[in-house]
Amino acid sequence: MLSIVLFAPLARVAPHRLAWAIVVCGLLAIGVPANADEAAPALAGALVDQVRALAEDKAAASVGTRVEVVVGALDPRLRLAPCDRIEPYLPPNVRLWGKSRIGLRCKEGRVAWNVYLPITVKVWGRALVVPAGATAGSVLQAAGLDEAEVDLAEESTSTFLDRKLVAGRTLAQPLRPGQAVRQGHIKLRQWFAAGETVKLVAAGDGFALEGAGQAITNGIEGQPARVRTESGHVVTGLPTGERRLELTL
Repeated sequence: MLSIVLFAPLARVAPHRLAWAIVVCGLLAIGVPANADEAAPALAGALVDQVRALAEDKAAASVGTRVEVVVGALDPRLRLAPCDRIEPYLPPNVRLWGKSRIGLRCKEGRVAWNVYLPITVKVWGRALVVPAGATAGSVLQAAGLDEAEVDLAEESTSTFLDRKLVAGRTLAQPLRPGQAVRQGHIKLRQWFAAGETVKLVAAGDGFALEGAGQAITNGIEGQPARVRTESGHVVTGLPTGERRLELTL
């Protein structure tokens, strides 16, 4: 039973405040309806297995390596109506790589709700690691590298397996012991500077062309650069070596 205690005589309480107090107390006395939507439920084991199987199947089909799926939990603030059958599905344009999500929709219930369940997709594969770790600015040496199984999806940039692509490169950030070396961890090389003479290379099906030009922009590894040819045309390509620009036809 709800008790109402007023700390002032009713005659001294303003009429509008008294009316508001009565309304509030009435709402408190009513409480939450018995048929109100329930808080987000804990996922049943069978549903968790379905989510994991769906994610593993779709991820494995795209990368062809060992996949591990860690299923998260629904937001406890959600209020969901009871449902007799929940169907997991892959939302459009969702990449099953690292932190991702799976859709859950109610197929048999009084309310056809739809929510998203967070998951973490780990893709295990071989890559070069630094067993002892390294500080930013360190130059990686072949002898300090090892090959190990790592979670390729832990970060977005690609890993390495060829020591020749890593040895002699300078780290842009520190690496913890056993961490995989990724493209984003090493400093980009500048293959040429604006104003330098650059060799132009174009290759296609059964042919190869070479020429020369003057760089208009700096040639940074992995970034498009522009060069003016001897005939005055401006071409764009990717720097691939010392004063070398590769054109795509």
